[in-house]
Amino acid sequence: QVQLVESGGGLVQPGGSLRLSCAASGSIFRINVMGWYRQAPGKQRELVATITTGGTANYADSLKGRFTISRDNAKNTVYLQMDSLKPEDTAVYYCNANIRRYYSDFRTYDYWGKGTQVTVSS
Repeated sequence: QVQLVESGGGLVQPGGSLRLSCAASGSIFRINVMGWYRQAPGKQRELVATITTGGTANYADSLKGRFTISRDNAKNTVYLQMDSLKPEDTAVYYCNANIRRYYSDFRTYDYWGKGTQVTVSS
């Protein structure tokens, strides 16, 4: 079994900051790309950012400069630093990871966390 557990969401005023964390645990040999996605009410889930094992980050164009993704490979954890938050950033934020579970098995699988709510409001 593999679990992804997000934390760090909450209510923040416009212009404020939040830092999300997502820790992966379970039968894990190697984690490849990790990322964050979000889903606002009535909208489809969308990419926020991804990061490779080597630290190469990719962002949604609209979020560049405000959001920063990072990871700690030793802790199997990915982070999302969100600055200058806007009401339109309100959404459930989901963690995603592409994981190879066993040394003897080259297959990889995508896993998702249950999400953490971020609300930006005055």
